Amino acid sequence: MLTLDEKKAIVADVASQTAQAQSAIAAEYSGLSVAEMTSLRANARQAGIYLRVVKNTLARRALENTEFDCIRDSLEGPLILAFSGEDPAASARVMTDFAKQNDKLVIKVVALRGKLLTVADAERLAKMPTKDEAISMLMAVMKVPVEKLARILSEPANKLARTLAAVRDEKQAA
Repeated sequence: MLTLDEKKAIVADVASQTAQAQSAIAAEYSGLSVAEMTSLRANARQAGIYLRVVKNTLARRALENTEFDCIRDSLEGPLILAFSGEDPAASARVMTDFAKQNDKLVIKVVALRGKLLTVADAERLAKMPTKDEAISMLMAVMKVPVEKLARILSEPANKLARTLAAVRDEKQAA
């Protein structure tokens, strides 16, 4: 049994994490072994995700008056909460990948920047590119017109050089 001070500390910890989070996922974990939970926690730690099992009453209290207040009413049963900080899709990636390998982990609630999404949206959220991937895709798209402009601007000089070379070759042949 938790003391009142321990409960307050848990609520404060979860509330501080939600203040920094961009997305949240709640998943039912009944039936997962200790080894599977340890593996999930390790995957979450590598991805920079805050993962915690919290009593629903404490979680509701922690989410009160936060951006993720929208998921409070959906918290039922034994749930594990995952909050993504910098990469909003990180928690969705880790949880959906783990759920594919372990059918005992069932995603119940998905929220992105304070908006409640459907469980099916977790898969779409997981497929979102990371910040670095998005930047590289943008740079690739921006690079094409610049390269084309460079080719167009250099073409008159190249054509002149080819013409002069052809004239030189013609005079040498004569």
